[in-house]
Amino acid sequence: MSKLINAVKGTLLAGVLAGAGLAGYGYSQWQKIEHLTITPGEHPLFVVHKGETALQLAGRLSPELPLLHRRLWLKFHPELAAVRQGTYKLDDNTTLREALNTFVDGDVYRLNVTLVEGLRLSDWLGKLASAEYMEHELEGVSEAELAERLGAGHSKLEGLFLPETYTYTPGDSDYDVLERAYGHMQTFLQDAWENREPDLPVDSPYEALILASIIEKETGIAEERPLIASVFINRLRRGMRLQTDPTVIYGMGDDYDGNIRKRDLQAHTPYNTYVIDGLPPTPIAMPSQEAIQAVLNPAKSKYYYFVAKGEGRHHFSRTLREHNNAVRRYILNR
Repeated sequence: MSKLINAVKGTLLAGVLAGAGLAGYGYSQWQKIEHLTITPGEHPLFVVHKGETALQLAGRLSPELPLLHRRLWLKFHPELAAVRQGTYKLDDNTTLREALNTFVDGDVYRLNVTLVEGLRLSDWLGKLASAEYMEHELEGVSEAELAERLGAGHSKLEGLFLPETYTYTPGDSDYDVLERAYGHMQTFLQDAWENREPDLPVDSPYEALILASIIEKETGIAEERPLIASVFINRLRRGMRLQTDPTVIYGMGDDYDGNIRKRDLQAHTPYNTYVIDGLPPTPIAMPSQEAIQAVLNPAKSKYYYFVAKGEGRHHFSRTLREHNNAVRRYILNR
């Protein structure tokens, strides 16, 4: 009888030891998965597609992990089930659990592209074409086609986009960014127009954009913009031609080689404000919010002339005689 009891005890002890061994093995496997680092591959960006499950993503991130182990591990982590589609950036040492947490949080990877004031649409399109992880829908699309797609009232789009830094996620397109920039400009311009100074010699928000683009090209000094605006406003009120070099350059197009000659000042182009009255037909660059505000709320001055005096700054004059003296001083060095 005692032998039978001892045999039963031995069997139970073996079972307990075996169970303990299995438990220990299971725990060690659990810990291994808890601290398992992922293998996202060569690309630092990882795309979670619509409809993908946490189980599928765990398989993509850690293909060496058996399916059964993934299933059991995820049963104990129900909080990792609600993953969100999007593109994410994963560091080299990210664990499987950290990666799935990122997908649950929806912390998608965002990039920035800065569209600078004073540049032309062609410059912006070049910037967007070189932006990383951006889809390029506009290759081969004409300006008129882009204008129609945006619903713009102008076939020429110069000046109609608001310069600022735009965020985007991988997969967004160049059109997506321009559409936002167009919408931001329309909203800002309408608000600025409604709060403009009365009796300005510009008859529409679009004319304000045209003049703002000229101011943007004339000065990069913030505090000078309202004064530059006052000069052009004063000239328009008196019926004087604007006579501003940036419009000449724009009208020259690809013929501009860095120099403006006498014949260029006399050339009849729609943009040459030395020969046309009033404003050119379209903006000549992308104006900033500050340049637009300067047009619609200009400084009060009696200036009709200005000339560059170095370091981006200008000397302002009331009369032609004063202006000619300033030209001799700052340009001709006499």
